[in-house]
Amino acid sequence: MNRQPVLEGERLLLRPLTPDDWDALFAVASDPEIWAIHPQHDRWQEPVFRRFFADALGRGGALVVIDKATDAVVGSSQYKEEAGGVVEIGWTFLATSHWGGRYNREMKRLMLEHAFRFVGRVEFRVGECNLRSQRAMEKIGGHLTDRFAMVDLP
Repeated sequence: MNRQPVLEGERLLLRPLTPDDWDALFAVASDPEIWAIHPQHDRWQEPVFRRFFADALGRGGALVVIDKATDAVVGSSQYKEEAGGVVEIGWTFLATSHWGGRYNREMKRLMLEHAFRFVGRVEFRVGECNLRSQRAMEKIGGHLTDRFAMVDLP
């Protein structure tokens, strides 16, 4: 499976993350509200986000999310390869200006459609206290288990 495809929807363009995306992506990630209920609640701090960014580049599978109406970077998400016909989508965040569902749903729909061309199951790791992400997973058809939110091939 190509974990760094270019995916385009009505509102969003997802493309592979590059080192040149640092400034724009950190401008989004530096908002503490994004990370307030996230397990890594200090990721808004530059040294912490710098490690996250470097890890995303090194691991491969990272995508930057662009609002097509403004051409602005508004977030990021990643694919992580798993064994046995499973891929994980995670490490997702969006600018607070893009919260409320339609952007997250479009991003996840694009990523799920791509993944399901290659695998039969997609897993999302969601923090136990991250109720916002849990609700978002339910809205796209995910169901919670003891460790993951999962979406199976329809």
